[in-house]
Amino acid sequence: MLFPTTTFAIFFMVVLPLSWLLMPSGARWRPFMVAASYVFYSAWDWHFVFLLAFSTVWNHLFAVAIHRRTDERTRRGLLALAVTGDVALLGYFKYYDFFVTSTHNVFSYAGVDVPLAVRAIVLPVGISFFTFMAISYVVDTYRGDWEPTSFGRFATYLSFFPHLVAGPIVRPKELLPQFETPRDPRYVDTSRAFFLIATGLFKKVVIANYLAAHIVDPVFGAPNQHSSLEVLAAVYGYAVQIYADFSGYTDMAIGLALLLGFRFPQNFDSPYKARNVSEFWRRWNMTLSFWFRDYVFIPLGGSRGGRARTVRNLAITMLLAGLWHGAAWTFVLWGVYQGVLLVLCRPYAAAIDGWRGVRGVAAWFVMFHLTCLGWLIFRAGSLRDLVTLGRNLVTRFTPSAVDGVLLASLGLYVLPLVLIHLIEAHADDVLIVPRLPIAVRYFVYSATLYLILLFGNFGGAEFIYFQF
Repeated sequence: MLFPTTTFAIFFMVVLPLSWLLMPSGARWRPFMVAASYVFYSAWDWHFVFLLAFSTVWNHLFAVAIHRRTDERTRRGLLALAVTGDVALLGYFKYYDFFVTSTHNVFSYAGVDVPLAVRAIVLPVGISFFTFMAISYVVDTYRGDWEPTSFGRFATYLSFFPHLVAGPIVRPKELLPQFETPRDPRYVDTSRAFFLIATGLFKKVVIANYLAAHIVDPVFGAPNQHSSLEVLAAVYGYAVQIYADFSGYTDMAIGLALLLGFRFPQNFDSPYKARNVSEFWRRWNMTLSFWFRDYVFIPLGGSRGGRARTVRNLAITMLLAGLWHGAAWTFVLWGVYQGVLLVLCRPYAAAIDGWRGVRGVAAWFVMFHLTCLGWLIFRAGSLRDLVTLGRNLVTRFTPSAVDGVLLASLGLYVLPLVLIHLIEAHADDVLIVPRLPIAVRYFVYSATLYLILLFGNFGGAEFIYFQF
């Protein structure tokens, strides 16, 4: 069930008043919200509701068992078993066919036939997100940062539909305490909620869907048929598309949760303003970045133990982050690329942060284009397509009228994104709208809705991060 659809609008209009009606009684609200979230998830494929239920039971039982044990060896063993089960489940659905195909390709060079069959496994939407949240719950319990809550609260936490299929990744300490006391509708920040939903909807249906349909997908879908400028326009277009798409989704998710009375952590902070790669990852998909920092990089040893171990830990973390995004060698290569950038940038990151003026602009320009090069790797359908696109980008200089139209079209959709960046940076100023005279207020609301309906492409592709 996609957010910018009539089906979801009807679903939410039913769930919202019932949620507030049942809110005073947690014993009634929690089963209702779990049921609503399962209905939301089942709209994609009802079979995978059982997978979500299994993950809920599995991780809650292990969290309780870890909390009750005092022997450290037993606790560590239970933690390892719980996380192994989570990773195995994720690995089967997400990577089994990738592993089998890659194995066949490697052994075929030696003329060896491997008796493994590709199963064309369907990837359950959102499995990476709710699996990472479940791992957070178990690991935080093991560390003593969190005590297991009731099964009903944990089931609500893991299945809560605003974050279920594409994040943000919400930690137990960020959401579970909010379930302890009924939300008060008088203190819901509806102005911020509607602002987030409106800007998120604009990003997705106006900017991201247009760029995907008219600039990005045609080039990446036929990499051998396009000139240097067309490839360049597609790379820039994808940089805008993936930001507008994913930040648009999380804006809507945060806004919808806010209307239900709950606060999610921020997930984006103007990432294309970054001047070095470390800063980029502090601004881009922040809940995922911090998850890998806290549950992979630091447990590996972090920056302790000298430069060599820090390099190793960064490389492993980013390799896993790349692989998390998808079962393809392009994602692995993208993770390696990001790891190399982090290693090379790390000694100079603090100095670059202090740069101002021309040096600051130059650092931003270089970082933006390094990011775009990463997006070229990320978006390419295969390593072969990546080579073709890279070759065309630097060799096929055949300017045409089509190139000019593409670049002009891209510019028309970059400008609104720049405007949104400015609005996000001054969101508190924008939120004066509800305090304006009623005529002005409803003119602003009507104009925003009209622009979304006029320019929006509601039949566009699914959110990019659904596939991860």
